[in-house]
Order: sequence, then C-alpha cells, then structure tokens
Amino acid sequence: MAKLPYEIIEAMVQCFGRSFYYKDPVSSFMLSAGVNRSLVDKYRNEAKFVWARKVITELGESEEGQLIQRRLLTELCKLRDLPDSGVLDRDAGIDALRHLKKIAIQHDLIVKEDKQQEIHKDQLANAKAKLIQERSQKLNSLYRKFSEAITMSDRQQAGYSLEDLLKELFALFEIEYKKSYRTETQQIDGHFNFEAFDYLVEAKWRKDQPTEQEIGGFKQKVDMKLESTRGLFVAIQGVRSEVVRQFEGRSSNIIFMDGADLTCILEGRIDLRDALKFKIEKAAQEGIVFIPLHNKFHN
Repeated sequence: MAKLPYEIIEAMVQCFGRSFYYKDPVSSFMLSAGVNRSLVDKYRNEAKFVWARKVITELGESEEGQLIQRRLLTELCKLRDLPDSGVLDRDAGIDALRHLKKIAIQHDLIVKEDKQQEIHKDQLANAKAKLIQERSQKLNSLYRKFSEAITMSDRQQAGYSLEDLLKELFALFEIEYKKSYRTETQQIDGHFNFEAFDYLVEAKWRKDQPTEQEIGGFKQKVDMKLESTRGLFVAIQGVRSEVVRQFEGRSSNIIFMDGADLTCILEGRIDLRDALKFKIEKAAQEGIVFIPLHNKFHN
C-alpha cells in the first residue's frame, strides 16, 4: 500500500490541531479509528499538532498502520462539524476540515463505496487476526523460557533471564521497555511508561522472598524521581503479606507482581495491559498494592 502524500499528512495534522481543543476528544477519535492505545498514549503529553504528526508518521511505518492512517483520513473527511465544542477559532477548524477533504478528493483517497469500506474492514480484521496469532506464538516461546529458568541452579542467572523476559514481554504488548541500566548512584532493573506514568522496575527471582528493607530501598529510588513516577516490584517467589502491608497507604506508589501473575500473562489468560490496569486500579481505588491476577477472573 502506498504511503499517504506529505500534503495529506500535513492537512490531517492541521485538522487535529485546529478542529480539537481538549486532548480527550483527540484520543477518543484516534482510538475509534483503530489506533492502538499505546501509540495514542505514547505522545499524549505533546502539543496536539506534534502529537498528531508523530502518531500519523509512526503509523506509516507498517502496512497495518497505513491502513489505519487511511481510516483516520476517512473519518476526518466525514466530519460535518467540529468534533470538539471547546475550539476557540471555529472558522479555522472548519477550514482545516474542508481543506483536507478537498485535497483528499484530488488524490482520490476518500473511501466512498460500501464495498471499499468492507474490503478495508476485512483487511484490518485479517491484520488483527495475524497479530493475535503471532502474539500467541511469541507468548508460548516466552513461557518456555520462563519454565526453563525455573530449573536454573544459578539464581543470579535466573534474575538476568527475568530481566530479558520482561523486556520481550512488554515489547510484545507494544509497551516500550528499557532494560537494566545504571545511574551515577543506582541500579535500575527496568523502566516503562504506561498511561502517562513512568514506572521503575525491580525484578527479583531468588529462592527467598524479598525483605521489607529491599522493597523500601526500591521505593526510595522511586521517591527520588519525578512525582509522576511509580514502581513495579516483580518478585517471582512472591512477597509476604505482612511485608506488603508496610507499603500500603496514602504514600504508596508501588505495585507488586509475582510468579503466578506472570504465569497468567504468559499463558495468555490475561493481556499484560489489562493486568497492569487491574493492579493500578486496585491500588488507586482501594489502596491494595498487591492483588493476585487470578482474583480478576473470580470477580
């Protein structure tokens, strides 16, 4: 599939920048057109013009993304009025939509016929099915690696294996993940961004369970970063309940995951994104910093 002309992309960017005022409608519009939530959230902190340009540009890097680019274009061209009532300069927003539609017609890029729309839907459905199948195969491969690491006699090597596994797992669910790195004074096992928050990761895979002091040391690392930073403590052997309770309360900014949780994800019983959301919501709404994922299936 041919990439969208530069002129079209710039006109789409102008529509997002001038026809929307609040960011939530922009996000909802992109999601409704099939843009992956991780990509929408990736650049949400940018200005609307920059946000739209980066999302549209990144979509153009894959065949599936190019299909979604065209879906965005089609949905923008369908608009008869501004999708956001908060826009201050309505004339500029309407003009941007009209200009986009005009040049889209010139380039013969507007989906006009139902048959073409059905073909487009089929292509998206096929691409989605292919992605699901590939993800399932990769999950099986990661699960085998996880199972092999369980029998390792060298627990330090098992810990390194866990770091590699987490990086591959997050990448599989399109969450950018930075593996182990050092600052001038600290060792960080991992980092990722999820729903506008940064998360530091501590990964432990030993025979014994982590102590309150170890978790406290990790919390201190989190506390030393920006206020929007949180922590994910992954302890394959689990964490004693009395230790977990020491990190609950108003100042809590870390959540926990154990080996049973990771197994649920690797077996494909729950999406990694849904797993994180479940844990984050329980921590935010009820102050529960460790909730086993199997509880989600019994609610």
